[in-house]
Amino acid sequence: MDMHPRVLDYARSDIDQMIADESELTAGTRVRPGGSYGFFTDTTLCIGCKACEVACKEWNNLPADSIGLTGESYDNTGALSANTWRHVRFVEHAVRDDISTPFQSGWLMMSDVCKHCHNAPCVEACPTGALFRTEFDTVVVQQDICNGCGYCVPACPFGVVDISTLDGKAHKCTLCYDRLKGGLEPACSKACPTNSIQFGEVSELQKKARERVGRLHDLGVESAYLYGTPGEQGATGGLEHLNAFFLLTAQPETYNLPRAPTRPANRVAPSLAAGLAAVFGLAVAALGMFARER
Repeated sequence: MDMHPRVLDYARSDIDQMIADESELTAGTRVRPGGSYGFFTDTTLCIGCKACEVACKEWNNLPADSIGLTGESYDNTGALSANTWRHVRFVEHAVRDDISTPFQSGWLMMSDVCKHCHNAPCVEACPTGALFRTEFDTVVVQQDICNGCGYCVPACPFGVVDISTLDGKAHKCTLCYDRLKGGLEPACSKACPTNSIQFGEVSELQKKARERVGRLHDLGVESAYLYGTPGEQGATGGLEHLNAFFLLTAQPETYNLPRAPTRPANRVAPSLAAGLAAVFGLAVAALGMFARER
């Protein structure tokens, strides 16, 4: 087989075993059980290359989605699904109308992923325990326990979880749980060429994110803000915070993100109370009609 001359420069590897704590070399973070890990996605650095999508599919052996062009943009995958755990969203934005203001391009790019919510509604809704929180504070589906009931799908306020048509079970991003157990950085963030996707401990990422927003404001990008950090949009309704959060420059709806997501569990008590009140009201009305007839 013909090989490029550059390949011959490194014909053999001097490493005969996996590098211990490789994530410390690639992401500056040592992965340890008991820590809280996640992603900080800076959309101002995303160039829409989809390297994260490809890396995710290759590592997790996921089949292709929506083969062919949509005719809308280079975004042929369209959305997150059971087979697409990373999705780079292409959002056509307003054209430049004022040369005095900072301007990046006519497109907004965002690599979307499971948010690994601090209070994950999908975990609360799962009746079999297939969805669980790992020792790295991430949320994973155990395929051998999932019965495909689909309760997790409507429970997710971000529309992340999907039922596969191949095996009838729920699938979503695992934040590369298998790689974390081996001390490796998740495939998507490792493949990102612009460092738009940053992996690390959530508290450290939140600190970096706030500093980044401050720098962007100093540069004149007043629209920059965080989505999913404590007290901000995306961290509402009892979610507290998202382990995979974002820096955005447009309103959440622009990126197909809910402005104020909530946990369905919060609506159980009010819904039950409303139902009981309705039943009580019907009972009172029926008794009243019965009394009048007598």
